[in-house]
Amino acid sequence: FFLMIRRPPRSTLFPYTTLFRSALVDRLEPGRLIVIVNLLRAAAIGGLAASAMAGAAHLAALYGALFILGAGATVSDTAVLSLPPLLVGPEDLVRANAGLQAVQLIGTDLAGPPLGAYLFVLAAGLPFAFDAATFVAGAALIASIRQRRGTADQPPDRTSLRQEITEGIRWLAAHPGLRILAAAICVMNIMLGSTLAILVLYVRVRLGLGAEGYGVLLACSAAGGVIGTVIVKRLLARFGASLLLRVGLIIECATHVSLALTRRPWVAALTLAVFGVHNGVWNVVTVTLRQTAVPEHLLGRVNSVYYTFAMGGFALGSLAGGLLARQFGLTAPFWVAAAAVAVVAMLAWRLFTPGHLTTEAAAASDSLAGRST
Repeated sequence: FFLMIRRPPRSTLFPYTTLFRSALVDRLEPGRLIVIVNLLRAAAIGGLAASAMAGAAHLAALYGALFILGAGATVSDTAVLSLPPLLVGPEDLVRANAGLQAVQLIGTDLAGPPLGAYLFVLAAGLPFAFDAATFVAGAALIASIRQRRGTADQPPDRTSLRQEITEGIRWLAAHPGLRILAAAICVMNIMLGSTLAILVLYVRVRLGLGAEGYGVLLACSAAGGVIGTVIVKRLLARFGASLLLRVGLIIECATHVSLALTRRPWVAALTLAVFGVHNGVWNVVTVTLRQTAVPEHLLGRVNSVYYTFAMGGFALGSLAGGLLARQFGLTAPFWVAAAAVAVVAMLAWRLFTPGHLTTEAAAASDSLAGRST
């Protein structure tokens, strides 16, 4: 479910390894890296499919395949975020990012689960074989793309990977708008993770729904996300990124309050649909801001630092949610989340301005250059 909600890298147990891989993304051509990683993941999941069809599948093979899939995702997801600026001009980034997210929502969250279940009924190894085929197809499609690389942002001479990782951290730390955005997403994901940890119990006990109702709620959120990607370009043109981020914080807080108060399934469904719209808009806006503000040769590392904050928030929240619900009741995580997001909104409100979010990128680069010298 949290893949649908905020989409951090899917298997990042050690944040530094993610930063290390992101430095490789900045060193190597993102498209080529995605092709290599996809082929490795196809081989891993294809081997699992073969063993399942032969009736020789073991947990060790499953764990190994999942490790390769997760490790590859940390590289591929970062490379994907670095790819749009190499393919389209700045004026088309919003449309490109919105399209990417819409396809991901439709494929992963709406079409994928029922298709996987149907294929599993036909044969236990069939979903894995289909997954392997999609990785191969994805690699072929990426390999067919011709990139357009700008000449204004040439990378500096290469240093050690550790120095390059530090460079990305320093750049983000020197940019007030993106720095507060990274801190905000960390807190928001801690709170979101705490509510997701008890979501199944919430749906069953408080809303009185079974497995079908739970699936419908998830579909409502995914459908809302698709709507958000469709309307985000028009919203940005009319209201600007600053207002959309501020309204997004209000919606995030209101979502937790609404879910804490209601016992009606239709209210929860509507709440999650609205949250999905906000989430679709938020993701496209923040990704585009980073792609616009961050120098091209630093984009992989800065994205990785940002997502390390996001992923770490989910991990901490998942641990906290069950403890809160056990000690203070099933709605406690939602109330705590609402209060925390409200505090984040108050602290971030004055920094979510056009100046802080975009125009200070040059100052951040100058600050980084000063530190490097």
